[in-house]
Amino acid sequence: MLQSLGWNLLTKDWSDLLSDFQSAEREWRTMVDERYVLVIDDEPDFLDYVTIVLSANGYRVRTAGSGGEGLEIMRQDPPDLVMLDLMISYALDGWKVSRQMQSDSRLRDIPVLIVSAIVSGEDDDLLASAKGGRVDAFMSKPLEPSALLSCVAGLMRTS
Repeated sequence: MLQSLGWNLLTKDWSDLLSDFQSAEREWRTMVDERYVLVIDDEPDFLDYVTIVLSANGYRVRTAGSGGEGLEIMRQDPPDLVMLDLMISYALDGWKVSRQMQSDSRLRDIPVLIVSAIVSGEDDDLLASAKGGRVDAFMSKPLEPSALLSCVAGLMRTS
């Protein structure tokens, strides 16, 4: 059966097999219309709020309380969208997470929605270019449910 999927176990290394599996899983999730969002933020109440809003509207949601945890989850289970707070920790803030995503071929095409309570939407382009991170959209906290859903749906259509 694996041969019919184009896999030759003798010539592929395990990282190639994992990458193939992850690609097939993403295709399957798209076919069943379950899109997966990873939310990275250090505020448990915010994580709960976003999880409730997105889950109630058909999205599969995973959360991470730090940038390191978020990157680990992404590498094991690549999401369709990453929602990323800028100020998660000084050791690995949102910009550093975004830059690490850009340097990883498995993660660089994942859209990034930046959320922040300290940066306004007008600063989005300036900060993105100054920090060198990927920003597909920006939202200021607190988030209105309808605006969040509209933004997420728009990013999912373009990914």
